[in-house]
Amino acid sequence: VHPVSVLWASPGKGTSHPPLCPPGIKCGGVLSAPSGNFSSPNFPGLYPYETECTWLIVVAEGSSVLLSFSHFELEYHDACAYDYLQVYNGAARDRGNLLGTFCGHRPPPPFSSAWHVMAVVFRSDRHVAKHGFAAAYRKDACGGQLTGLSGEITSPRYPESYPNDAECRWSIGGAGSGGPLTLVFADFQMEGGQGCGFDYVALFDGPTVTAPRLGRYCGSARPPRTISSTPHLLIIFKSDFNIGGRGFKAHFYSAGECQEVFTTIKGNFSSPQYPNFYPNNLKCQWSIQLPPGYRVKVFFLDMELEGRSSLTGDCDYDHLSAFDGGTENGSLLGRWCGRESLAPATSRSNRLLLVLHTDRNTAKRGFSISYVGVVPMNVSCTRTDFHIQIPVQSLAQLERNRIYLGTPSCAAQVVGRSFKIHTRFDTCGTESQRRNNTSVIVSTLYIDFSVGDQEDIHQYEVQCEPKRKEASVTLIAGPDPSRLSQAENLVDAQQREGEAMDTREIKSQDTSDIVFISICILAGLLMVIAVVGLVLL
Repeated sequence: VHPVSVLWASPGKGTSHPPLCPPGIKCGGVLSAPSGNFSSPNFPGLYPYETECTWLIVVAEGSSVLLSFSHFELEYHDACAYDYLQVYNGAARDRGNLLGTFCGHRPPPPFSSAWHVMAVVFRSDRHVAKHGFAAAYRKDACGGQLTGLSGEITSPRYPESYPNDAECRWSIGGAGSGGPLTLVFADFQMEGGQGCGFDYVALFDGPTVTAPRLGRYCGSARPPRTISSTPHLLIIFKSDFNIGGRGFKAHFYSAGECQEVFTTIKGNFSSPQYPNFYPNNLKCQWSIQLPPGYRVKVFFLDMELEGRSSLTGDCDYDHLSAFDGGTENGSLLGRWCGRESLAPATSRSNRLLLVLHTDRNTAKRGFSISYVGVVPMNVSCTRTDFHIQIPVQSLAQLERNRIYLGTPSCAAQVVGRSFKIHTRFDTCGTESQRRNNTSVIVSTLYIDFSVGDQEDIHQYEVQCEPKRKEASVTLIAGPDPSRLSQAENLVDAQQREGEAMDTREIKSQDTSDIVFISICILAGLLMVIAVVGLVLL
């Protein structure tokens, strides 16, 4: 739920003075009745100075709360820093639950909670008092103003039959992202009929019924995925005097921060509001879809989510999941939470889906991620040569000289439908190394995606074990290095340092071997000379 500040102008400072807040003044408390009213202290008189009140509205679990204001008059400030009222979608003081901060004269809009708890906090400072506010709430709200980046709506009593003669209006928007909204129906069963003249759900591309209608649905067929062209969407549910059904359940997402599709070879994204706290009650999806043959490698630049459950040790609360294949039905590549330094994750196909779930409380900073497409290639080797082959269609936008092994002079050739590099181990910047007590030949393949002054060179390490004629390739540089964390840079530096030491040891070992062989040959020659001398004598 995205925090918003609504600011309304008010007249100049008043001349009347309210009483100081007496010790032990009663305000706030737990409101557990199905409906009720509450107001600022002394309402409709002036509220006291230096007062803070919290009302926690708790209705039956499975229900929701509709909150509305009939009167509202607080001291005005352009950032609501003096007297203010805050509305929380759940427990107070959890920034991820904050629906809005309000001051000034005009009442806040009606709010519908995402679950059975809502909190309202009122605070006044030591200067300037107004008449305060009056509010009313009720449970099992049908409709309301939804301002979250994502959320869920259901027909009344879902999944049981909805009531007759019902009319509900959900106005979605005002989350601050400014992007279009996506609505997806997970379940749908209503009374049918030609023209949907009895029970129906109607969708409008804006905040009111005067906006263009996006569709009107009834029966048992799920409506198609709907995307608005504005940051607002109006949903109207209506039933007549008889014949009902199970109703519907739908999810909405705000595109931009919470629902994105990436098709470029590399990119980056972050959780909503990063590096500030993400909202609660989110389900956000980032889908990476690359050309066939590519794989997706994801780098976790920063991550801080709510930690693991102390009971199960698992990521039961806020968590980020990665699925291979582009849907939540695909193989789970990982599920992460807390504050961890994570190794990169790589898909097994050309599609990867990342899903962020946040629950009703305890928000954190979130995450920042970069990804890069791993270019499809076939790398093989003999005892003396590297063979590299890349489909031209995978790098159709590149000239062959943008693909080279070791140095630009070892550029790829176009043979049929492939870029090919065929080179001996003693050329193109190859070098001998010893890894895991095995001699290997290593070089670097460069693929240059740079445009203009913006450098973008992907690097792959190609490796061959000549004795076994086994080759491998690994992406070693893809995302913009400036976005990598200092810790990752330090690890990379340590790895490079270790590899350099390995190389020096290999060179030293190679030199020692040469000296040893030379001594052996010299000793053999001396023995032959001595034997010949003895024979002659």
